[in-house]
Amino acid sequence: MRFTVGPFFPLLALVATITTTACSASGETPAQAAGARRENGPPAVPVSTARVDRKSMPMAISVIGTAEAYSNVAVHAQITGELTSVDFKEGGDVQKGEIIFTLDFRPLEAALQQAEANLTRDMAQAANARSSAGRYEDLQSRGIATSEQADQSRTTAEALDATVLADRAAVANAKVQLQYATIMAPLSGRTGALMVHEGNLVRANDTTPLVVINQISPIYVSFGLPEGQLPDLKRYMAHGTVAVEAAAPGETETSRGRITFIDNAVDPTTGQIKVKASFPNEDRRLWPGQFVNVTLTLTVEADAIVVPTAAVQSGQQGTYVFVLKPDKTVELRTIAVEREAAESTIVQNGLTGGEIVVTDGQLRLAAGSKVTVKNGPGGPGASSVTAARGVKAAP
Repeated sequence: MRFTVGPFFPLLALVATITTTACSASGETPAQAAGARRENGPPAVPVSTARVDRKSMPMAISVIGTAEAYSNVAVHAQITGELTSVDFKEGGDVQKGEIIFTLDFRPLEAALQQAEANLTRDMAQAANARSSAGRYEDLQSRGIATSEQADQSRTTAEALDATVLADRAAVANAKVQLQYATIMAPLSGRTGALMVHEGNLVRANDTTPLVVINQISPIYVSFGLPEGQLPDLKRYMAHGTVAVEAAAPGETETSRGRITFIDNAVDPTTGQIKVKASFPNEDRRLWPGQFVNVTLTLTVEADAIVVPTAAVQSGQQGTYVFVLKPDKTVELRTIAVEREAAESTIVQNGLTGGEIVVTDGQLRLAAGSKVTVKNGPGGPGASSVTAARGVKAAP
């Protein structure tokens, strides 16, 4: 068999010569370079980290509640008459016993005077009837008057005595009606919108109140608690450790109160039980009808192991975190979570205080992966930060 060498043979020989020369210049063969890349492994993964803390953590329940007036009264007129004066500022505060409305009392004064006049008249007639009855009894005893006349005189006297009693009741009622012409605040609180103004005719027990007064110091906050958390609430209330805080949305300062009411049954439609807490509310921070964020702190767990919730991952092997090792690799550590509190997670076991866990970048990690810390403890600036705080940095 014959082989024919074409015109490209000198070019192939030149390429082979260049390749051999390049390998000789670097000192490595292509196989050696590939092996070096396998030994170095993939590039380090940038991550964020946080330190595992040991600190006191509250066991809290967060719900949405509604502020309610501690007490409220819809003020109605008990008599019919013209409204002659309004003695408070609409939307202002009033004190219990303070005069807030005055009705035209002239017809009521006249009715009282008439009742007193009737009483005086009937008292005089009753006195005369008793004297007559006494005389007829004396005449009957001497045989001058008949028994019928004596009985009639005695009956007349007793009837007039009863009339006097009725007149006294009429006088008392007229005085009460006269008192109704002056309407006083039944409690201390804040007035709402004024429904009737001076000069209007108001009617007794009308459906529309003159004004509504809400007592807002103290104030209630009502909220629903899931029935599954009721046993914990009752248990910690028995120990006297439950604290209640409430704040309007967007506010950082909270009001502190105490639980004063737990309903006697769970609502079967919602699976919740109604709970009320009372707050002094002296600063008027809470307002009736307002939605508020309620936090029930059942107890405070001392010396708890706490990590950011962002560090906790879930997988086939259970709940785990990536722990940063001194050689800048990570260890996959299985943990047992006790509970979550806001952006923190309380760990039952699997971690110790002071360890560093990865909080961002876990998707690219596996056990033993190399990392570079871009944010958090364990990064390039950790030694200088530690030294600045007065702690000697590790060599």
